[in-house]
Amino acid sequence: MAEIIRKHTGARMSQMVIHGDTIYLAGQVGTAGASVAQQTQDCLDKVDALLAEAGSDKTKILSTTIWMADMADFSEMNAVWDAWVPEGHAPARATGESKLATPDYLVEVIVVAAK
Repeated sequence: MAEIIRKHTGARMSQMVIHGDTIYLAGQVGTAGASVAQQTQDCLDKVDALLAEAGSDKTKILSTTIWMADMADFSEMNAVWDAWVPEGHAPARATGESKLATPDYLVEVIVVAAK
């Protein structure tokens, strides 16, 4: 059985869990109060850093779930996302609207990737 490795673990959650060749990231949020575009970029920068730490990168993302506080901001988020995703490596993705942890958060990105 593959070992379970937890990284950046606190009392409530781990930022990353690795099981075998699969990497699970906790929901990543951006700078509270910043624009949707900036928060999206912040989230993706955190995803890049965590995946690099695990020995992976964005070309190996299997699926992504994006929660938005307001779907009216979908185009603004997608502009940043589309510039970030490498051509030919778009993962399975779902985007939905939800209240996030605080009203200052507008975007949350959850990723599952391969090593």
